[in-house]
Amino acid sequence: MTTKAAEKLYLAQHEYEMEGKGYAIYNPQGLEISSLPVIYGFNNGGSEGWLSAVAIAEDGECLGGHCCSAEGYMLHDLGILEGTRKDRHEESYQKHYPNGYRMDFVSYKDVKNHIALNKAFTLNKEQEK
Repeated sequence: MTTKAAEKLYLAQHEYEMEGKGYAIYNPQGLEISSLPVIYGFNNGGSEGWLSAVAIAEDGECLGGHCCSAEGYMLHDLGILEGTRKDRHEESYQKHYPNGYRMDFVSYKDVKNHIALNKAFTLNKEQEK
């Protein structure tokens, strides 16, 4: 079992390694970036050490999830950052949006007030009907 001090150290090392990476963009047609649909990664909460990271397309389609010990790992584990999780991009994100997309991340504290993410939640619920 890892100590609390070691957990903090590992997270700090990970965040240092990810520092400076921008959000991933897939734009095979060279379109205006702002016109690309968004895939949101967000912290869906959970309990200490067992947080739910989720990727959802702006059209409401859930594209994946991951259990993370801290929010700081989510941007890597969901492939939000450039150069991370090529597998998620190729197996899920690019299949959903073959003409391109851009990634964004919403922290747990911002989920309730994020208008575009909440629109994706509404569209997701409509898909269930």
